[in-house]
Amino acid sequence: MKWKKVMATTMAAVMLVANLSACGNSENSAKDTATDKTGTTTDTSSGSSTASSGDVQEITWMFWDDLNATEDLISLGYKDTVERFNKDYEGVYHVTPITTNLEEYYTKLNALVAAGETPDVFIVSPGPNLTTYVDPGVAADLTDYVKADGWLDTFNGGEGAFSQQTYDGKIYAVPLNIAAACVFYNTEMFEAAGISEMPTDWNGMIDACEKLQSAGYTPITISAGTAWCLSMLAGYLCDAEGADLSKIADGSASWLDAPFVNAANKMVELSKYFQPTAAGDTNDVATANFYNEKAAMLIQGSWAIGQINGANPDFESKCGVFAFPGTNGRVIAKSDSLAMSSATKNPEACIAFMKYFTDDTAQKYTAEVGGKIPVTKVEYDESLAPAQLPYVMDVFGKASSTFGFYNESLASTEAGSTFDDAMVSIYLGTPVEEGLQVVEDFYKDNVWK
Repeated sequence: MKWKKVMATTMAAVMLVANLSACGNSENSAKDTATDKTGTTTDTSSGSSTASSGDVQEITWMFWDDLNATEDLISLGYKDTVERFNKDYEGVYHVTPITTNLEEYYTKLNALVAAGETPDVFIVSPGPNLTTYVDPGVAADLTDYVKADGWLDTFNGGEGAFSQQTYDGKIYAVPLNIAAACVFYNTEMFEAAGISEMPTDWNGMIDACEKLQSAGYTPITISAGTAWCLSMLAGYLCDAEGADLSKIADGSASWLDAPFVNAANKMVELSKYFQPTAAGDTNDVATANFYNEKAAMLIQGSWAIGQINGANPDFESKCGVFAFPGTNGRVIAKSDSLAMSSATKNPEACIAFMKYFTDDTAQKYTAEVGGKIPVTKVEYDESLAPAQLPYVMDVFGKASSTFGFYNESLASTEAGSTFDDAMVSIYLGTPVEEGLQVVEDFYKDNVWK
């Protein structure tokens, strides 16, 4: 297909630009970290002192959070996984994390790929984002590894658990958890505003926002400074309006059709209830606004539970969850996934490390502490799980179907970025049709040829 050629070309360009823009050194900020030529931090504090032995198989793992500074409970669970692996395989295998932040993650990963220094294992999102690493052969085929030694049988749904990580019948990544995008809300603020029932449609959502605003609360906190947060909301609105991405993919629908125009107009309408600083707020700041009780609602994924509860444990008891209204039960779902470099010199060490993320210890932690849905058949104590998890499980269990992030469901990562940027532009004041025309023009020039 032509869009695959586009992705390959885009990947090469992105990697070249990233490599050129990230070649400056940064001064180390802590004695237990080192910064490479891409500006990415390598955590040298994990593991044993025997790791430098020539008999040890050394590997690297790249992640989008600082494991030594984070309060995010999922990230802390990943840190524990690294430490368990290094301890259990002391003198045999050793992994060194390479960490950055979410906003810069793919720029720095692509710079390492372009420099021929691809991390042995790296976290990635499924969909076109993963395809970006599959098409040029950066990501290794994991099919035989996954199907060996009964590993596949530990996953819920068997091969079905890998549907978003499979291309042309081959598995290229391993899912670590399942998360659903939903609406978090402050139960005390809702009660004070006289909202007794959660919104189930668009009119109910606007009514709730009006009541919250009249009661003196900021109804919604969201990040437009981190574009995917705003485009996640836009994706829900597009889906609720009946947008069909399969028709966009084959050119039988236009980005200027009514579903997309109506969705963008609704996003603008809803933006009247955002915090005043939404345009510049990062995802972390927007989320902090919620758990610090500066806003009543946060439109985000259940992956935020770990961040909310880690930063403000006392807030857990007043944090409710409901499905984004008006989507006929459809829910945005995704998972963190791990890919392996096709150029790694130590695939056995990589696979052993990846298995630690899906073992019972890690998966129990995923549910009982992190608040995400496990991908394996592990049994966990529901009484220990975050208070929000049962609500998320209910939302997920009642879902009529699931779909992915819009920016991860389009023809390429560049197409996704174009959609993201268009949504931010419209939010900032660009007329709806003019903003959507940018996406339309990209598809005419790159996808529908």
